[in-house]
Amino acid sequence: MADYKFPDKISVPRFEEAAGFYTTPERSKLMSKIRGKNTAPERSFRKALWEAGVRYRLHRKDLPGKPDIANKKLRLAIFIDGAFWHGYLWEEKKGKIKSNKAFWIPKIERNMQRDTENTQRLERLGFTVFRFWEHDLKREMGACLKKILDHVEQAYLGI
Repeated sequence: MADYKFPDKISVPRFEEAAGFYTTPERSKLMSKIRGKNTAPERSFRKALWEAGVRYRLHRKDLPGKPDIANKKLRLAIFIDGAFWHGYLWEEKKGKIKSNKAFWIPKIERNMQRDTENTQRLERLGFTVFRFWEHDLKREMGACLKKILDHVEQAYLGI
Protein backbone atom coordinates (compact mmCIF):
# COMPACT_ATOMS: atom_id res chain seq x y z
CA MET A 1 0.00 0.00 0.00
CA ALA A 2 1.47 3.36 -1.03
CA ASP A 3 1.99 5.82 1.77
CA TYR A 4 -0.27 8.87 1.56
CA LYS A 5 1.57 12.16 0.99
CA PHE A 6 0.38 14.80 3.40
CA PRO A 7 0.42 18.48 2.43
CA ASP A 8 3.40 20.57 3.48
CA LYS A 9 3.70 20.99 7.22
CA ILE A 10 2.83 24.36 8.65
CA SER A 11 5.96 25.93 10.09
CA VAL A 12 5.69 27.11 13.70
CA PRO A 13 8.32 29.59 14.92
CA ARG A 14 10.06 28.96 18.23
CA PHE A 15 8.47 30.84 21.10
CA GLU A 16 11.39 32.83 22.39
CA GLU A 17 12.32 36.47 22.84
CA ALA A 18 14.96 36.22 20.12
CA ALA A 19 12.15 35.49 17.66
CA GLY A 20 10.19 38.52 18.90
CA PHE A 21 7.79 36.72 21.23
CA TYR A 22 7.26 37.75 24.79
CA THR A 23 5.47 36.58 27.88
CA THR A 24 5.11 37.77 31.45
CA PRO A 25 6.11 35.64 34.43
CA GLU A 26 2.43 35.51 35.46
CA ARG A 27 1.37 34.25 32.03
CA SER A 28 4.21 31.75 32.00
CA LYS A 29 3.08 30.38 35.37
CA LEU A 30 -0.52 30.04 34.13
CA MET A 31 0.56 28.28 30.93
CA SER A 32 2.72 25.82 32.87
CA LYS A 33 -0.39 24.59 34.69
CA ILE A 34 -2.11 23.49 31.47
CA ARG A 35 -1.93 19.72 31.10
CA GLY A 36 -2.04 17.66 27.94
CA LYS A 37 -2.79 14.33 29.62
CA ASN A 38 -5.18 13.23 32.33
CA THR A 39 -7.40 16.30 32.17
CA ALA A 40 -10.61 16.25 34.19
CA PRO A 41 -12.86 15.58 31.15
CA GLU A 42 -10.53 12.79 30.05
CA ARG A 43 -10.54 11.16 33.48
CA SER A 44 -14.33 11.35 33.80
CA PHE A 45 -14.81 9.86 30.32
CA ARG A 46 -12.37 7.05 31.08
CA LYS A 47 -14.25 6.32 34.28
CA ALA A 48 -17.55 6.13 32.38
CA LEU A 49 -16.03 3.82 29.77
CA TRP A 50 -14.56 1.54 32.43
CA GLU A 51 -17.87 1.37 34.29
CA ALA A 52 -19.57 0.44 31.00
CA GLY A 53 -17.12 -2.45 30.64
CA VAL A 54 -14.92 -0.98 27.91
CA ARG A 55 -11.25 -1.71 28.54
CA TYR A 56 -8.49 0.40 27.05
CA ARG A 57 -4.92 1.61 27.23
CA LEU A 58 -3.82 5.22 27.62
CA HIS A 59 -1.60 7.33 25.35
CA ARG A 60 -0.25 4.41 23.29
CA LYS A 61 3.09 5.45 21.88
CA ASP A 62 2.90 2.76 19.20
CA LEU A 63 -0.13 4.41 17.56
CA PRO A 64 -0.09 7.61 15.48
CA GLY A 65 -0.95 10.64 17.59
CA LYS A 66 -0.82 8.67 20.87
CA PRO A 67 -4.61 8.50 21.33
CA ASP A 68 -5.87 9.48 24.77
CA ILE A 69 -7.75 6.17 24.90
CA ALA A 70 -7.17 3.17 22.65
CA ASN A 71 -8.21 -0.46 22.29
CA LYS A 72 -6.27 -2.34 19.61
CA LYS A 73 -8.55 -5.37 19.66
CA LEU A 74 -11.59 -3.21 18.91
CA ARG A 75 -9.56 -0.96 16.59
CA LEU A 76 -10.73 2.03 18.60
CA ALA A 77 -8.90 5.34 19.12
CA ILE A 78 -10.36 8.22 21.12
CA PHE A 79 -8.99 11.74 21.34
CA ILE A 80 -10.29 14.35 23.75
CA ASP A 81 -9.40 17.73 22.33
CA GLY A 82 -9.26 21.08 24.10
CA ALA A 83 -11.04 23.87 22.25
CA PHE A 84 -8.16 26.34 22.16
CA TRP A 85 -5.33 23.94 21.38
CA HIS A 86 -7.18 22.06 18.63
CA GLY A 87 -8.95 24.99 16.98
CA TYR A 88 -12.64 24.72 17.87
CA LEU A 89 -14.48 27.31 15.71
CA TRP A 90 -11.04 28.38 14.54
CA GLU A 91 -11.99 30.81 11.79
CA GLU A 92 -14.13 32.72 14.27
CA LYS A 93 -11.59 32.66 17.10
CA LYS A 94 -8.42 33.22 15.09
CA GLY A 95 -9.12 36.93 14.77
CA LYS A 96 -9.57 37.31 18.53
CA ILE A 97 -5.98 36.40 19.40
CA LYS A 98 -4.44 39.58 20.80
CA SER A 99 -0.77 38.85 21.45
CA ASN A 100 1.93 36.81 19.74
CA LYS A 101 -0.29 36.13 16.73
CA ALA A 102 2.71 35.15 14.60
CA PHE A 103 3.25 32.21 16.98
CA TRP A 104 -0.24 31.18 18.06
CA ILE A 105 -1.95 31.11 14.67
CA PRO A 106 0.59 28.74 13.04
CA LYS A 107 0.78 26.75 16.30
CA ILE A 108 -2.95 26.02 16.41
CA GLU A 109 -3.17 25.46 12.65
CA ARG A 110 -0.30 22.96 12.84
CA ASN A 111 -2.08 21.18 15.69
CA MET A 112 -5.19 20.93 13.52
CA GLN A 113 -3.13 19.68 10.58
CA ARG A 114 -1.44 17.06 12.79
CA ASP A 115 -4.83 15.93 14.11
CA THR A 116 -6.01 15.31 10.55
CA GLU A 117 -2.81 13.46 9.64
CA ASN A 118 -3.01 11.21 12.70
CA THR A 119 -6.69 10.47 12.13
CA GLN A 120 -5.94 9.43 8.55
CA ARG A 121 -3.00 7.26 9.62
CA LEU A 122 -5.12 5.50 12.23
CA GLU A 123 -7.95 4.95 9.76
CA ARG A 124 -5.50 3.41 7.28
CA LEU A 125 -4.49 1.01 10.08
CA GLY A 126 -8.15 0.01 10.40
CA PHE A 127 -9.01 2.04 13.50
CA THR A 128 -12.23 3.89 14.08
CA VAL A 129 -11.28 7.31 15.40
CA PHE A 130 -13.47 9.36 17.69
CA ARG A 131 -12.62 12.96 18.52
CA PHE A 132 -14.55 14.67 21.26
CA TRP A 133 -14.25 18.28 22.37
CA GLU A 134 -13.69 18.67 26.11
CA HIS A 135 -16.76 20.90 26.37
CA ASP A 136 -18.92 18.24 24.66
CA LEU A 137 -17.85 15.70 27.27
CA LYS A 138 -18.75 18.12 30.03
CA ARG A 139 -22.19 18.84 28.53
CA GLU A 140 -23.13 15.58 26.80
CA MET A 141 -21.15 12.77 28.39
CA GLY A 142 -23.97 10.27 27.79
CA ALA A 143 -24.20 10.98 24.06
CA CYS A 144 -20.42 10.66 23.64
CA LEU A 145 -20.40 7.43 25.64
CA LYS A 146 -23.26 6.04 23.52
CA LYS A 147 -21.24 6.59 20.32
CA ILE A 148 -18.40 4.51 21.75
CA LEU A 149 -20.69 1.79 23.11
CA ASP A 150 -22.45 1.53 19.73
CA HIS A 151 -19.06 1.06 18.05
CA VAL A 152 -18.02 -1.56 20.61
CA GLU A 153 -21.28 -3.46 20.13
CA GLN A 154 -20.80 -3.46 16.34
CA ALA A 155 -17.18 -4.58 16.72
CA TYR A 156 -18.19 -7.51 18.94
CA LEU A 157 -21.00 -8.54 16.63
CA GLY A 158 -18.75 -8.16 13.59
CA ILE A 159 -21.16 -5.85 11.80
